[in-house]
Amino acid sequence: MKILIVGGGGREHALAWKLAQSPSVKQIVASPGNPGIAQLATCVPAPAEVAGYAEIAKAHAIDLTIVGPEAPLVAGIVDEFYRHRLKIIGPTQAASRLEGSKLFAKEFFARAGIPTARSGASLDEFSFPVVIKADGLASGKGVIIAQDRQQAESAIQKLGPRVVIEEFLEGEEVSFIGISNGRMLLPFAPTQDHKRLLDSDEGPNTGGMGAYCDARILTSKQSGEIMERIMLPAIRQMRQEGTPFTGFLYAGLMMTADGPKILEFNVRLGDPETQALMHSFRGDFAEVLSMMVTGTGAVSGGAWASPSVCVVLAAAGYPDNPRTGDVIAGIPEAEATGAVAFHAGTRRDGDHLVTAAGRVLGVTAGGATLEQAIHNAYQAVEQIHFAGMQYRKDIGQKGLRRWSQS
Repeated sequence: MKILIVGGGGREHALAWKLAQSPSVKQIVASPGNPGIAQLATCVPAPAEVAGYAEIAKAHAIDLTIVGPEAPLVAGIVDEFYRHRLKIIGPTQAASRLEGSKLFAKEFFARAGIPTARSGASLDEFSFPVVIKADGLASGKGVIIAQDRQQAESAIQKLGPRVVIEEFLEGEEVSFIGISNGRMLLPFAPTQDHKRLLDSDEGPNTGGMGAYCDARILTSKQSGEIMERIMLPAIRQMRQEGTPFTGFLYAGLMMTADGPKILEFNVRLGDPETQALMHSFRGDFAEVLSMMVTGTGAVSGGAWASPSVCVVLAAAGYPDNPRTGDVIAGIPEAEATGAVAFHAGTRRDGDHLVTAAGRVLGVTAGGATLEQAIHNAYQAVEQIHFAGMQYRKDIGQKGLRRWSQS
């Protein structure tokens, strides 16, 4: 099987890394890819329009295309592939509105009966803190938690005229991801992202500063409730509305005292959750994808092995004004510890690897326990250096605290 991966970040590197281990995968092509992906795949430049990806797939005789980022999905890449009778994993442009428009999503939750935060049209309807969300795509940075009216009004001015105003939910955030063929949904292991820039969930929201994967994040009862109240209703409703959802469905959840409530749906794999998920997965991931596309077979949930942790190393100035061009050193030494350094924002500059975006690397490691996985990830992080490097020191600590108290 020849696979095309659309994208060039850490999520796509993790997919390429896992798929390269599959005996059924003959070749991987990535567009645009990155220096890490280039060690595993043939990288070709990204086209100017989504139609160009179909031409890449045809030129390389691709059997299956996987779309990493949300922008091509919202732009209609899946519809384009369908027109050319090419196999692709992802939702259509119409189904991608679940992520492409927060306003559409809130109305969809109501139609599907999916529990979510109360929303309104005016700040006067809420007490503080309040959550302000940009309507369109914002690369994981379009959410502001305002502590008072002044902050809320400033957030609305910053995010634009089309925003969603929601009540602030108390609880533990969880990422719950599955893959659907439009009729059924196969859930993956639960993960927990760390959106804030600084330790103890301080500082501004980012695209994600790290994540961990551990089956204990949710009990079997909680996972069942999420499937029955959130994931499956979404799949059924999309099908009933004539826009069946195919591909990866990511639910950002708040586990409240009243049960799970949806914060947002994303229509693709999470980043950096994918790094932790792929590192933890044991089995042939290409086979999973193929079976979901064809609608044949079933996959055991036992494919998810021991805990894994991804620590994001970010550039100086991230998230507001990331600096690029700083030389990166120590990746071979980090990977010699057994970890994997997934490239998220790197490029080659002569003989040097340098920073090229806000999130630079996702250093990922596993362990027999979450505590060991955390230790192994940070042991690898200590080997890597670039000017202005910043990262959180507490990825996974929420899990350790929770389970030490239980």
